[in-house]
Amino acid sequence: MRSDTSAQSHVVGVVLLLGLTVVALGGLTAVVGSVVDGHTTTADEARVADTFETAFRPVEQTGHQTARVRFTEGRLTTAERELRVLNDSGVRRTVPVDAVVYESGDTPVRFLAGSVVRGTAGNAWLETDPPVTATRDDTAVIVGAPLVNASGGTVSGTGGVSAGIRQNVSHERERLPTDNYSVAIETETPRPFTEYFQRVGATTRVRDIDGDGVQSVVATFPGRRTLYLVRHDMRTEVGHG
Repeated sequence: MRSDTSAQSHVVGVVLLLGLTVVALGGLTAVVGSVVDGHTTTADEARVADTFETAFRPVEQTGHQTARVRFTEGRLTTAERELRVLNDSGVRRTVPVDAVVYESGDTPVRFLAGSVVRGTAGNAWLETDPPVTATRDDTAVIVGAPLVNASGGTVSGTGGVSAGIRQNVSHERERLPTDNYSVAIETETPRPFTEYFQRVGATTRVRDIDGDGVQSVVATFPGRRTLYLVRHDMRTEVGHG
C-alpha cells in the first residue's frame, strides 16, 4: 500500500516538474521574442534616422534628389506642422513646414523644421539641429524653414518595407525689417527644441498658438534685429519602392 502511494507521489511530482518546465520555457521564449523585437525596432529607428539625416539636407541641396528608406516594420507618413515668425504685434509669417514621421516602437523618428528628432515627449533628442540661429554680432536672426510639401500617402508594412523619397528643392529668401522677433516651431517633443534655442541665446516658452492641440516652442531673441526667412521648398514625394 505504501509502495502504491509512493509511486503515485512520484508520478505526480514528475508531472508537476514537467509542467513547471513548460511554463518556464514559455516565459523564456516570450522574453527572447521581446528582446529580439526590441533590437529589431531599435535597429529600424537608427536606420531611418540615419537615412533622414542623409536624405533631408534642404539647406545644402538644390534640384532633384532621391533616397530610399528601409525598415522591417512600421509606418512612414507626414504630419501637419507650422513654423511661425512673431514680433510684439503677433504672428508676422506662418510657414507650413510639416513633418515626415516614422513610427514603429516607442521611439518615433521625425524630420521637422530641418531637424531629425527621435523619441517621445518625455524622452526625445535632436539628431540634427534646426537651421535657426543668430549672427555673432547679434544684429540678425537667420531662420531656415524647410517645407516638406509632401505628396503621396502613408507607407507601412511588415517583413521588410522600402519607401522611396523624391525631392525637388528650391529656395526663397525674404528679409524682414529690424524688430523684436520670436520664432515658433510646432512639435510634440518641445524639450530638445527648447534646449537648442537656449543654447543659441534665446529665451523660450511653450504654448499652443493656434489652438489645434499641438504646442509650439517659442524662441525669443533679445534686442531688435533683422530677420532673414529662408524657405527651402522640398516638394517631397513619398511612395512604395
